[in-house]
Amino acid sequence: MAEDIINTTGIASHGAPRLPSVDIDSFNIELKDEGGFLGDRASKGAFRKILEGWRKPLRKSGEDPFGDEPSDKIGKKTLDAMLVGDDVEASAVVHSAIEEFAQELAYVTRRFLKTKAWDKTERIVVGGGFRESRMGELAIARTEIILKAEDFKVDLVPIRFHPDDAGLIGTLHLAPSWIFEAHDSILAVDIGGTNIRCGVVETSWKKAKDLSKATVWKSELWRHADDEPTREGAVKRLVTMLKGLVTESEKEGLKLAPFIGVSCPGVINEDGSIAKGAQNLPGNWESSKFNLPASLIEGIPSIGGHDTAVVMHNDGVAQGLAEVPFMQDVDRWGVLTIGTGLGNARFTNRRNGKGEKKTDRKDKEGKKAKKAKEGKD
Repeated sequence: MAEDIINTTGIASHGAPRLPSVDIDSFNIELKDEGGFLGDRASKGAFRKILEGWRKPLRKSGEDPFGDEPSDKIGKKTLDAMLVGDDVEASAVVHSAIEEFAQELAYVTRRFLKTKAWDKTERIVVGGGFRESRMGELAIARTEIILKAEDFKVDLVPIRFHPDDAGLIGTLHLAPSWIFEAHDSILAVDIGGTNIRCGVVETSWKKAKDLSKATVWKSELWRHADDEPTREGAVKRLVTMLKGLVTESEKEGLKLAPFIGVSCPGVINEDGSIAKGAQNLPGNWESSKFNLPASLIEGIPSIGGHDTAVVMHNDGVAQGLAEVPFMQDVDRWGVLTIGTGLGNARFTNRRNGKGEKKTDRKDKEGKKAKKAKEGKD
């Protein structure tokens, strides 16, 4: 079992099920129904298809308020403006799409909550690019209402950090705490099916040891989907971006840790290879001959005179980890990321402020209450 392996360096293994602050109960679950993968029903593309469906009857009568613009090309800002604009029909179309999407998201969420891995989930954080809009926030809120009306006792909340930052900030929780003692920042990478984003994340550890004050100091974005590079070309570009950030950090006087946290789609093996789920990345990232962490160490063998350490985990997990400081009032919580697909992960908080597992604390409290009752009887 991976969680039983003793890591003498204090660095978590790639795709580890146990991290300093949480146990990862599951991630990247691929649920199916008669229509295929459930995630396809609550993705960014699914919303666009729903929007197109509501436009069709208006288009036939020549009254489509969006004109000839394809549904997948209409920006989130435009749709948000339509929600509150003077064009009542356009607003109604967007509201209708939000309602139908919320019904789909509720269906998918319901299926997750009925799995063993997601049993007793108390809160679900919703991230991904779709959340970064008013229509996304409305869809999340509407989904929560639908579920509560069906007596599912779970809260749905939008992710707190900007979705572009969450995947970078979340990788801080892959690092051992001793790194924060002598360094104030790390390199982080968030790999997606369309973009690769690199950044320098400042820990602000002296202000908040729970990492709740962490920020992205600087980041760079590369839309690799536009360039269609080879796998080797993508890695080379990634290494170049990271080296540039190292140089800028040194000029700014940041104490950059010799650590790179990587967020990547798919099921991540302990050795850093990718078992499945990386089909949208350039080239074959699931090949047994390819290992991204090893390639990064080869390209950047040291940072600040120290050997570089790299830890990689699933992108949905990384986004969820950004929320760890804000989930301490519950024991079990999950994350759904609405993007090209539907990322997912379920967590159990490992420790309270006294260093004991929260679930163990509840068990102890329950036993004490039982003993007290028995004494009275």
